[in-house]
Amino acid sequence: MKLNLVRFDFWIDDIFEAEIAKDPLINLIRCKQSDLDIVNMEHFRTAHIYHILAARDEVPKQWHVTEQLLETCKDLICVSSSGAGYDPVDVQACTSRGVLVINQAGGNADSVAEHAIGLMLDVKHRISESDRLMRAGKTTSREELMGNQLRGLTLGLIGIGETGRRTALLAKAFGMRVLAFDPYFSQEEIHSRGAEPCRFQDLIPQADIISVHCPRNSDTLNLFNATTFNQAKSGATFISTARGGIHNEDDLYVAIKSGKIGGAGLDVWAVEPPPKDHPLLSLPNVVSTFHTAGVTHEARFNSAKMGAEQIRSFVKGQRSTRIVNPQVWPIVELKLKKILAQ
Repeated sequence: MKLNLVRFDFWIDDIFEAEIAKDPLINLIRCKQSDLDIVNMEHFRTAHIYHILAARDEVPKQWHVTEQLLETCKDLICVSSSGAGYDPVDVQACTSRGVLVINQAGGNADSVAEHAIGLMLDVKHRISESDRLMRAGKTTSREELMGNQLRGLTLGLIGIGETGRRTALLAKAFGMRVLAFDPYFSQEEIHSRGAEPCRFQDLIPQADIISVHCPRNSDTLNLFNATTFNQAKSGATFISTARGGIHNEDDLYVAIKSGKIGGAGLDVWAVEPPPKDHPLLSLPNVVSTFHTAGVTHEARFNSAKMGAEQIRSFVKGQRSTRIVNPQVWPIVELKLKKILAQ
């Protein structure tokens, strides 16, 4: 028996479908976003695997993986995120129903790390600020746009997974001291990833630049708020290429306006794209991008290829290498064997 793989017709590198097409065990069903929900739901009712976009605002709410969707899609045994994140997926609901969640962690790590460093350089060297003034014909003395170099600064990483590790490596090349907080890794592992392990409450006041590389979940939602920003070193720079919602945007605006935070580089937003009158976009020392840190040709290719390869391994009964909820694997393995035996 073949396993039904559903995905919507969002853009994905051609390598994904090319790899999937090689596998006789997979029946790919491409749902159209323009079709009525009732039409697409008929495909979902028979789906075994759902390949979903990683960004929550790019997936219509009714197609997020929720208790309600899982109740309808009784044959679903695996949810595959197109990227490292999995915001549209209720992992707890999947776990309770014995549905495996896999992601493509590391597929865009180089691109996101480069983007994070780029935002640091932009804010500290005031590149975008200078560009905007020149375009508006408001150039003044060069000294009024004087910035700071990265060498000698202390970088505090919140999360040192694949992206955080690569960011640490690049930061070291610029001559920065790198601290990292990550509750999922031992001190020895953090050292091996190129940073000095540090408690969260100790990292915040030491860092000249704080860069966020952790997932958005119940532990990290609103992690950076008025209290956190007030604990930061005066004039520190805040960078996030992680997920919107980890930092409170209103509190960050207040912290930058007061001068407590010296500037920010933001690739992620609570609502994406943010409204054009968003307060943070009015500040000259805020550099903004549209969740594009991981959107490079190389990263899209890597993630698509990894996704297809992981799905192909899964349908052969091989344990996935990037499991979000590993505790369900024994249950899913048995379900998979029963399906394939039919």
